[in-house]
Amino acid sequence: MTPRLYRVILPVRDLDAARRFYEVLLGLQSEQVSQGRRYFDCGGVVLALLDRAVEGDERPYASNPETVYFAVDDLEETRARAAAAGGAPSAIETRPWGETSFYVDDPDGNSLCFAAAGSEFRGGRFVP
Repeated sequence: MTPRLYRVILPVRDLDAARRFYEVLLGLQSEQVSQGRRYFDCGGVVLALLDRAVEGDERPYASNPETVYFAVDDLEETRARAAAAGGAPSAIETRPWGETSFYVDDPDGNSLCFAAAGSEFRGGRFVP
């Protein structure tokens, strides 16, 4: 069996504030699975918001060091929701590798990218 990705964890400092941001941004309701975790079902991969301090993890807070990518059917609508959630989304652009997308950071500094469904770069086409 080919391994499949089923969960991505984003660290947050304030779970309730992060929940509100992501519920507006994604247009989805989340599920609280513990005092410090909320899950969003994003098409078969769970986006997990994790407040480590609430979960008893004593490691210092650090945002995810890399961008998390989403494909969406309506990029303009998603960008508008990103702004309504309190984010500062970049302009929508078509990248040299063919994706049409925008970037936005969540309130905790986690970088997110939203690409138009069908334009996602999955390798094999782009050679600089």
